Amino acid sequence: MVTVLFACVHNAGRSQMAAAWFNKMCDRTKARAISAGTQPGEHVHPEVVQVMREEGIDLTGVEPQFLSAELAKQATLLVTMGCGDACPYVPGLQKLDWPLSDPKGQSIEIVRTIRDEIRARVTGLAEKRNWI
Repeated sequence: MVTVLFACVHNAGRSQMAAAWFNKMCDRTKARAISAGTQPGEHVHPEVVQVMREEGIDLTGVEPQFLSAELAKQATLLVTMGCGDACPYVPGLQKLDWPLSDPKGQSIEIVRTIRDEIRARVTGLAEKRNWI
């Protein structure tokens, strides 16, 4: 089974949305997603929880986690999300970078746009790799 690690700085927005979309749409016998951050926040951003709930995905109670070496060893593919110099480098992992805006503190309309872009990118990745 393939494990995709979605990473951003705080693991409180983009990477949480990406992992949730991935796990909702992909065949669990083929692939799964985890998410983490280089400097994890204390909680998922409330605006992210709200826009994902609109799509039937509940991130209430999900806690950001640190991108440790142990966690990275579980992954086959690392997808970083607009973290620039703070993006992790994990030797041996294939890496993609998706330059996405940080949803923290943005209006609900902007967070919805970010959510929808993430969904489209996750769908494209999953279809290309035949994980759906």
